[in-house]
Amino acid sequence: MDSAEETSPLLSNQSPALNAPTGDHNNEVEYQGCAACNPRSALHRYLALSFMCFLSFGSYFCYDNPSALQDVMTEDLSLTTAQYSSFYAWYSWPNVVLSMIGGYLIDRLFGIRLGAIIFSSFCLVGQLLFAFGAFINKVWLMDAARFLFGIGGESLAVAQNTYATSWFRGHELNMVFGIQLSMSRIGSTVNMNVMQPIYHSLDGRFSQPWQQLGAALFLAAFSCILSLGCAFILAYIDRRAKRLLGADAGSTGEKIQLSDIIRFPAAVWLLCGICVAYYVSVFPFISLGQVFFERKFNFNPNEADAVNSLPYIVSAISSPVCGFLIDRTGRNIMWVMLGSLMTMGCHACLAFTFNLSPYGIMIWLGVSYSILAASLWPLVSYCLPNHMLGTAYGIMQSIQNLGLAVINQVSGLIVDSKGYLILEVFFLAWLCLALIFCAVLYLWDISKLGGELNKSASSRRKDAELAKQATEAAAKAADEA
Repeated sequence: MDSAEETSPLLSNQSPALNAPTGDHNNEVEYQGCAACNPRSALHRYLALSFMCFLSFGSYFCYDNPSALQDVMTEDLSLTTAQYSSFYAWYSWPNVVLSMIGGYLIDRLFGIRLGAIIFSSFCLVGQLLFAFGAFINKVWLMDAARFLFGIGGESLAVAQNTYATSWFRGHELNMVFGIQLSMSRIGSTVNMNVMQPIYHSLDGRFSQPWQQLGAALFLAAFSCILSLGCAFILAYIDRRAKRLLGADAGSTGEKIQLSDIIRFPAAVWLLCGICVAYYVSVFPFISLGQVFFERKFNFNPNEADAVNSLPYIVSAISSPVCGFLIDRTGRNIMWVMLGSLMTMGCHACLAFTFNLSPYGIMIWLGVSYSILAASLWPLVSYCLPNHMLGTAYGIMQSIQNLGLAVINQVSGLIVDSKGYLILEVFFLAWLCLALIFCAVLYLWDISKLGGELNKSASSRRKDAELAKQATEAAAKAADEA
């Protein structure tokens, strides 16, 4: 083994590219040991996946702290709905630009490992300041803390997506995205169901209600510590895999240039449009959902939190299943359309019906969300080479957060001035736009790529086998030469 590689830093900027065939076998270390420790084994990939999943657990847990405590926050801090919604808007605003920058830095400068550690640290510091702002009843400090938390949260999701693509490209990638989504939603679900009990367990311990709120938010910060620990462990696993497989195994050595961004295919920008139009119909609704269910269905806060958390609970279970089905069938664009249509039906039922159970509707919303997310995000990897994926995912997150920042603010204003019915109609309009983008993407794919993005799974497997045979033949010819 090369001595330089033996001493290469833990946080160097190359990923192992585990799934690409290598042309240089001299840099590889022949591993003899258990399958769980062998970086070429499926078991080792899934060990790494377990840490990838918990990488964003803390950020998703703390992201929806305001939603789980909506009634508490508005009462203890004397907030209007618009002021409360600003906690989500301030999270999203920095990521209008910084997710794209974060993705570019991952591709160009930090690498995945250092980037994940830095962004996890931002999440932890932001949550601690958010809790401190509540403890001293300073809403401006809480807004600033959510801004800081947002710098880390979305860029950490970019790092997680880039890790997943690096380790699983060509191996059940849709299912892996579904599993990651599942664990993220588990973080949100646990938050929705434990933050009210945590808050009330502190009854009588503080002289002021906002101090009790701040203490509950401090306890929530432990989830961010867990994620930071996973970032360090994953960096070690990733670096070790690179060392055993060879310093440049499967890597082209290419780095993205800023000029490459303007040459992204139209499909990438259409995927960004679908992403923002769909997500602004889901997350802003959940952030305001507790009071919606209290008013329309006369639920108490605990019941409202329970039904509001159902999309997260259901998606935690259904996302891996949906990802598995998409891996087996392909046709990603059709699945994206199906998820959008199903979500439209959910919002229509919430807006215009009174006799249907909200539990059933929210379960349906969770399944719809799982279908869309598990089929949408992997499509980016079919459009671009590996060295551009971090930047592409960053741009996608940035555009999504621009939409969320604006729509969270607008949603609060709509509720204050017009009520929840108009808000639901507003969300339905965004879902119609998502479907229009889906139709345009489908037509563009047929005309420009011959249906590459919407291929069946069997067609993709045949293409992958042919590519593998060509690579092996080229490597054999190079060795003989």
